[in-house]
Amino acid sequence: MGFRCGIVGLPNVGKSTLFNCLSDNKAQSENFPFCTIDPNISIINVLDSRLDHLRKIVEPEKIIPTTVKIVDIAGLVKGASKGEGLGNKFLSNIRETDAILHVLRCFDDPNVVHVDGRIDPVNDKEIVQYELQLKDLEIVNKRLEKLTKTLRSGNDDSKKEIIVLEKIKYNLENSTINKNNFTDDDYLTFIKPLELITFKPVLYVCNVSEKDLLVDNEYVKKVKDFAAAENAEVILISAKIESEINELDSFDEKKIFLEDIGMKEPGSNKLIRSTYKLLNLHTFFTACKKEVKAWTVGIGKNAYDAAGQIHSDFQKGFICSEVISYNDYIYNGSEIKAKEAGKMRLEGKDYVVEDGDIMHFRFNI
Repeated sequence: MGFRCGIVGLPNVGKSTLFNCLSDNKAQSENFPFCTIDPNISIINVLDSRLDHLRKIVEPEKIIPTTVKIVDIAGLVKGASKGEGLGNKFLSNIRETDAILHVLRCFDDPNVVHVDGRIDPVNDKEIVQYELQLKDLEIVNKRLEKLTKTLRSGNDDSKKEIIVLEKIKYNLENSTINKNNFTDDDYLTFIKPLELITFKPVLYVCNVSEKDLLVDNEYVKKVKDFAAAENAEVILISAKIESEINELDSFDEKKIFLEDIGMKEPGSNKLIRSTYKLLNLHTFFTACKKEVKAWTVGIGKNAYDAAGQIHSDFQKGFICSEVISYNDYIYNGSEIKAKEAGKMRLEGKDYVVEDGDIMHFRFNI
């Protein structure tokens, strides 16, 4: 199972161009506000060179990478939470995502209009953040209204949830949201079910010109300043460059193009890796003649959790997992040789999965 990311930002900051580069789909990306009038959703393969190395050894019928679901909504504007523009209509689409990719315009170009008529990524960020807060506040207020009615009927179970939600309401009204102000139990029990957008981890994506890809411009420096205060990550991407890379047909053409501009890989690859880091995720593999497949699991999760990513029956009937590290698998050249070298281990439910583990689960239903 992959993960889900929502792309947000003001109109015309490069969201749809970036989405097109990630998905190879052609969402509308014209030079005028609100060119994305429906939410664009795409399932994108996560590139992982380890799959190719495993393919050469195992020679499976097929290779299946892990995936990320990307949702691109119409640009948000002032008043979006109250129905202005088109963004409010699609905010529900990103409520179901695991993380937010907030695209900020950090380039000058008189030929590309800005909805506010000036380039100011800090102001842009505040506009979007404010609208997301208002939308979350609407959700919290509706829940509080329902809980208050329940409490009046004599049901005391609602008291703790009301206390937590009143605290969230205060934070939203004063723009002081901080997940660290809430216990893990409160988050899992009361907050997570509401799918509040402002509680999701954020990756700020600075859309820059080609000349600013390798050196931070003044716009990027401002973004990094407020991101540091939020303990958030920042990544630089040129949507224009990514679009040009996307138009090239062959791997060799793309490689030459990247070398010419001083890049080792497309920015979209870096973006996916940054999102993995943001969500505290890594990858394990299953490998057999039928297929070699990559799976996503949280860092620190155990073999029992990993089994559940494949199928609930693997969890219910879990006996043990056969584990070979990726490096041992590649070094020995096959599962059989790795086993002969004593590199295959039998691990129980509590084994903490390492990045790149090749795993086979024994179970009984």
